[in-house]
Amino acid sequence: MRLLIVEDEKRLAVSLAKGLTAEGYAVDVVHDGLEGLHRAREGSYDLVILDIMLPGMNGYRVCAALRAAGHDVPILMLTAKDGEYDEAEGLDTGADDYLTKPFSYVVLVARVKALLRRRGPAGGASPVHVVGDLKLDTAARRVFRSEAEVSLTAKEFSVLEQLVARAGEVVSKADILEHVWDFAYDGDPNIVEVYISALRRKLGAELIRTVRGAGYRLEARP
Repeated sequence: MRLLIVEDEKRLAVSLAKGLTAEGYAVDVVHDGLEGLHRAREGSYDLVILDIMLPGMNGYRVCAALRAAGHDVPILMLTAKDGEYDEAEGLDTGADDYLTKPFSYVVLVARVKALLRRRGPAGGASPVHVVGDLKLDTAARRVFRSEAEVSLTAKEFSVLEQLVARAGEVVSKADILEHVWDFAYDGDPNIVEVYISALRRKLGAELIRTVRGAGYRLEARP
């Protein structure tokens, strides 16, 4: 499952991302409310962890904008504030749960799992992504091209998942390293090119375009 963390305290955001990645989630992190709103609108996330006090746009406004646009992704709000009024305001804007800083990481993980269970398999974004003749089933971890199943390794699947989630956009090598490997990875960044080459061999060279100096873009055709 894919989670989005919108938190401007960078050390906290990185710490949460490391922990949640270790729990088996794919995690994206942004530090600005406007960027968080953009990513939440454009990405296929299963849950958003949203701080209230953010630069650009506060968490209340981000949450309200998502709900007004029809997005029903579960939202867990974080805040350094305390008091019934703040909690009521957060829930009134459409948040599903609320956690006051400082909080226990164990409690946060429990809240995340509870929200995901509550949402159920039918809620939110479909686990099946279709881009042209490419179909990627994130729940079953299966990939099809022109109705023929293609066998991928776990890492190949994860790299492809990052590209499919942002189909048509340029995804940088750094983004892929951050989300497919982990924050502590200090090996050769060219490992990404190895997996891109493997995906091209298995799925077709025309599927993934290299944008020189920027990254890669998925360009599946009908």
